[in-house]
Amino acid sequence: MRGRTPPLADRLAALREAVEVADGRLEVPELADARTLLAKAGAREALGDATVVALAGATGSGKSTLFNALSGSEVSTPGIRRPTTGVAHATVWGADETTDRLLDWLQVPRRHRHAPEPALDGLVLLDLPDHDSVRLEHRLEVDRLVQLVDVLVWVLDPEKYADAAVHDRYLVPLAGHASVLLVVLNQVDRLDPAAARACLTDLRELLDREGLADTPLLALSARTGAGLGELRADLARRVSARRAATDRLVADVRGVATALAAHCAGGPPAHPAGGGGVGRAEREQLTEALAEAAGVPTVTAAVERSVRRDGTATTGWPLVRWTRKLRPDPLERLHLGQGTGDDGAVVARTSLPAAGAAQRAGVTRAVRAAREIAGEGLSEAWRDELRRTVEVSEELLADRLDQAVAGTDLGPQRTPLWQRTVGGLQWLLTLVALAGVLWLLALVVLGFFQLDDVVPLPRVEGIPMPTLLLVGGLLAGAVLALVARPLVGLRARRRARRAEQRLYAAVDVVAQEEVLAPMAEVREDHDRYCAAVTRARK
Repeated sequence: MRGRTPPLADRLAALREAVEVADGRLEVPELADARTLLAKAGAREALGDATVVALAGATGSGKSTLFNALSGSEVSTPGIRRPTTGVAHATVWGADETTDRLLDWLQVPRRHRHAPEPALDGLVLLDLPDHDSVRLEHRLEVDRLVQLVDVLVWVLDPEKYADAAVHDRYLVPLAGHASVLLVVLNQVDRLDPAAARACLTDLRELLDREGLADTPLLALSARTGAGLGELRADLARRVSARRAATDRLVADVRGVATALAAHCAGGPPAHPAGGGGVGRAEREQLTEALAEAAGVPTVTAAVERSVRRDGTATTGWPLVRWTRKLRPDPLERLHLGQGTGDDGAVVARTSLPAAGAAQRAGVTRAVRAAREIAGEGLSEAWRDELRRTVEVSEELLADRLDQAVAGTDLGPQRTPLWQRTVGGLQWLLTLVALAGVLWLLALVVLGFFQLDDVVPLPRVEGIPMPTLLLVGGLLAGAVLALVARPLVGLRARRRARRAEQRLYAAVDVVAQEEVLAPMAEVREDHDRYCAAVTRARK
């Protein structure tokens, strides 16, 4: 490691992590480039530290003449008689088995072994086809090898050194590869000294404007040998450093990571806490919409009616309680209130009506609002992934909501003590009224047999005791029922509110699991992706 610059292995690990996180989430072409680079890096690192230098240039730039001058013999035929197979030539200094495997990987079959030269031992020099060749396969071969070699030497000539074809297609995209790029102005022997200086100055300014200020620029003549020593010295320095392959991979990783960084958020989300960046208001809106779609208001009303029905029956006149069977329990009709079994599984499904168009539209709006908040600051690619992730199936969501409602404990079914006490009093008053009835019947029977004078009839304030028992029992029971009714209603409303809170909590769990948690996962993956990209491009 030099200074605080991460080593290549750390960069590759970070790039690999970014690719793994984005795999299956992002659909961007930069990921394919990253995968290609990772495959290239793995293969290149296994092929030793030889330095692969490629001479690239246009037709007539003198590239092949320069290649032959460096090789010490006519390996590549210059001019119009050049081979037209589109295959690169190679001259190798200090060849061994590893170098052969390297050239096999580069798919360069034409090889020339150079005599031993310690300063250049480990150099593999390639002569590429012309990048502006009329043959498509030649241009494709140049593009392929430009991506694989360690050092690129672009050979320009005084006539076409500013050609947009080479600058726009090759040099500008390599602006981040200054350490592995070299520009050579060949054929300076065709210019007088003043013209050569003017040409070099103009080319230097052009490279600087294109972001290539750190790219070395050499002037030479392959035909006369002028400046050739300076080029050989530069190549010897790169070969002896044994870092060309690493430097090229580092530059490639930086370039790919920079491209991947275009898909990172420009700033923090508006609501960074929990729920995938969704704020409290949006979460409540989502839960409210899902609760409406799940029929929570219907269930709450059913709870209130059920509790009111049972309470009224308990505190009402006992002799008419059988009429309760004529009115089925609202909760039983909806198959609600059973809760879950011992294993936690829902033991029944509800009979709630399906959500209407208005409820479904409300859910759609709430999900969209939450998604927009969660996607604030994200790039378009991640926003697309967020949309794909939270496209919850309407059928699946309805099923989960129904299970949540069916499995919610709506509260204890026990009858409160005060209602049982009132019910006991009602039975007592009923027995009092019944005693009055029986007493009156007994008097009727005694009167029939003219025995009514035998048994004295007690009176209270002139009212016969049997009549007082009958009327008093009935009136007291009615009054007790009327007094208990508001209390029953109050309990029913309280039970309904508690049931509503539990139902909303169950629906909120569904909202979290089916909508908000996937959003949070996307945001977390985005953050991991961007952190990895940042480490790779340092």
